[in-house]
Amino acid sequence: MSTSQTAAMPYRTVLLAVVMATGCNNKTSEIPLGEASRARASMVAESPLATSPHVVIVGAGISGLSAALELGQGGANVTVVDISSVFGGHAVMSQGAVSLIGTPMQRQAGLKDSADLAFKDFIEWGEGADQKWVRYYVDHSCHEIYDWLLALGVQFSDVLPTPGNSVDRNHQPEDRGIGLVTPIYQACLELDNIHFLWNTRAEKLLVADSRVIGIETFLLRGETTEQINADIVILATGGFQNNLQMVREFWPRQFKFPQKILVGSGRHSIGLGHEMAQRVGGNLVHMDYQWNYFTGVPDPHFPGTNRGLNVANMSAILVDADGKRFANLHGWVKQVMPPLLAMDQVTCWFIFDEATRAETTISGSDWANFEKVDRLILQNSNLVQKANTIEELGKLAGLPENHLVETVQRYNQLVEQGKDIDFGRFGPGATDFSNSASPKLETPPFYAMQTYPLTRKSMGGVAIDMNCRVVDREGAPISGLYAIGELTGLALINGKASLEGTFLGPCMMTGRVAARSILQRSRMTSKDKHTGSRQCIECHDIDGMLAQARSGYWHFEQVHAKTIQNNLQCSECHGELVPYRKTEHRIDPHVLTTSCKKCHTGRE
Repeated sequence: MSTSQTAAMPYRTVLLAVVMATGCNNKTSEIPLGEASRARASMVAESPLATSPHVVIVGAGISGLSAALELGQGGANVTVVDISSVFGGHAVMSQGAVSLIGTPMQRQAGLKDSADLAFKDFIEWGEGADQKWVRYYVDHSCHEIYDWLLALGVQFSDVLPTPGNSVDRNHQPEDRGIGLVTPIYQACLELDNIHFLWNTRAEKLLVADSRVIGIETFLLRGETTEQINADIVILATGGFQNNLQMVREFWPRQFKFPQKILVGSGRHSIGLGHEMAQRVGGNLVHMDYQWNYFTGVPDPHFPGTNRGLNVANMSAILVDADGKRFANLHGWVKQVMPPLLAMDQVTCWFIFDEATRAETTISGSDWANFEKVDRLILQNSNLVQKANTIEELGKLAGLPENHLVETVQRYNQLVEQGKDIDFGRFGPGATDFSNSASPKLETPPFYAMQTYPLTRKSMGGVAIDMNCRVVDREGAPISGLYAIGELTGLALINGKASLEGTFLGPCMMTGRVAARSILQRSRMTSKDKHTGSRQCIECHDIDGMLAQARSGYWHFEQVHAKTIQNNLQCSECHGELVPYRKTEHRIDPHVLTTSCKKCHTGRE
């Protein structure tokens, strides 16, 4: 079955965690828990959860939705609370790219990748990344994210290079962020045991007997306060990069805070979850791990504000206020931000020409159409200067004309020579991800686009263990409380520096890990995991059915023996039966056909 056919299937069908024919190795594994964490966890009295626990998730971004879907499919009762009136958080507005390791798309493109190579890249580039979480991510991203998204109907169009990666890993979904998030949300809507409360702000966590037992909320439209009791609370509130007070408070000490900085994170990424977790003893770690960009351009949709867009033209050159190159643009944030933040005027200009104008891109689902980019940004004289000569361009942009002319001439000479001896952008020995030069800047008109620092991602946050339980300063879990996604600094998978595409992936990964941890603690999980939910084995004695061969049951016996061997849950093939509904409890043959490829993929 093709990906396009999968996308067209009813949403109840695509709820299955189907491994497509082009999918990754279909093996499950326990969530690792270090010995120190295991010892601390044993000191926390965790009471058994109900057969169908009630879980409240604060935040309907991609991490919260991923957790909700996993929990809903496992039979939990889920309430998702969000301050907005729509799903997706900042992920909907993002580029949507996901860094994945060892996928069929990579193999089809002739790319040789491995978990060990990815681990090396993550650790070397990240500087301070959490090695246990990195190891888990690189080992499981293909199955737990790539296969999972394919089954939901997400389609990927390209695998792209990004700085720091030895192999192209940045998987670009069709329709960018909204194309990535929407199928997850639609799958949630198909489950009767997942409920959404919109326009509802979580105010604080409710605690009784040293355990989190729910949340207090404020309904923005009705201006009323309510309490929601729960067995478990998952915080998925995102980062804090839209809160400039927090950005300044936790700004890396080695850099001065810029005089002008634009906000480019989610509207509600204001640190609410950080405050809620801290109030009940949660620890904050590496809050100075902020991944901010140098590509901020004022958003024309919000004039008079400090909202910014992430705008770049990778065929341009970067110049400072003196009209001189100062960094390798293709080195991206890691090479550009340190010298930029050391300048008296913390701003820079992209210089490009008519031949490369169309390569200007803006991150986000709203900006996939170049006509819109051209009309609202490139043709906007308040944002971009345009001239027929470099001299005139310098004058319009307020840059020293003679310096800018010399800079462009110098760059064009280096392009002709085939080696950038100034900043190592291209030529023999170059270390950037593209390893190629831009064309010479020689086709008028010429463009100068001024950019500023732009807040983007929080890569430090609420401390968690390997099960996504919030922990205190001693590393002991806080009973009843989990945190996922950007709120956790993406589980510190990035360290100080993002490889790009390593933002949304960890959000989905931590959401699913938290959900599985909760389900494993509930009585829904059988002692024999391969038999699926406890609700199933209470009525269906699979072991008894397989104890003796029966006439006419050969395929049934083969299939279920293999599911036992591979530790599969019942819901992975019979997703239409979860949760249990007495009036609708029947096998759907159409859904069942999608599980055939679990066995028939040409692998043993």
